[in-house]
Amino acid sequence: MPGYGSGSGGGNGGTSAVTRSTLRQQIADALRDEVLAGRMQPGQEFTVKEIADQYGVSATPVREALVDLSAQGLLDSDQHRGFKVHQFSVDDYRTMVETRSMVVEAILGHMAGDRPCPPAPQAVLSIRRRAEEASRAARAGDLDILVGYDLRFWRELGALVANRYLCDFLHRLRVQGWVFAVPFLRADPELPAWLWGGHQDVVDAVTRADKAAVRAVIRAYNDQALAWADRLERRYRREQGRPDEDRRGRQER
Repeated sequence: MPGYGSGSGGGNGGTSAVTRSTLRQQIADALRDEVLAGRMQPGQEFTVKEIADQYGVSATPVREALVDLSAQGLLDSDQHRGFKVHQFSVDDYRTMVETRSMVVEAILGHMAGDRPCPPAPQAVLSIRRRAEEASRAARAGDLDILVGYDLRFWRELGALVANRYLCDFLHRLRVQGWVFAVPFLRADPELPAWLWGGHQDVVDAVTRADKAAVRAVIRAYNDQALAWADRLERRYRREQGRPDEDRRGRQER
């Protein structure tokens, strides 16, 4: 991790505090990327010392970064064994999708009454670039590129229509959703078919201030995610030699 060792010596107490805080964030971001990319697998265990040695830094900012990631639901901590990557279930993933759907519905219902104003063109320019890159990556089946642009797209779009607390909450759900999905998607021979690429449709609808169109596109997005989760569960049940069972029927019993 280039530059992590710089600025650690000398200076006054305030500078040291800022340096440590920056280092803590850099380590947290780097580890989050490792988890998102699937290079750190669900259930994988590690210690503060192992991560500190890996990045060539002291234990304190590493411990703080790991605590931050634990608070975000990406890691589990154990006083005696260290940390491990949290293992989400299919039901966890469904709950993430359903929760973000409810939050987005509430945001849309709150947007500027019945006659919302379209956002300023300059505010949409960066979001449109993210949308184009995300859509291109989805069509190409390039999971690594898609994850990064998808997260940035939704975060920047959310900043146009929601307060930062809702943006942070939705971003956390999306990160957790990708953490669950990436290992399974990598092994899926039909990967491109299950990568949603409707980002540009969302931007077009937002630019027109067409709430009905925004709602329709996002519902399609969430429906595809839930359909993928159902498909994943059916495949798992077959591999385990268990009969397929309709999820709706299970819920009604």
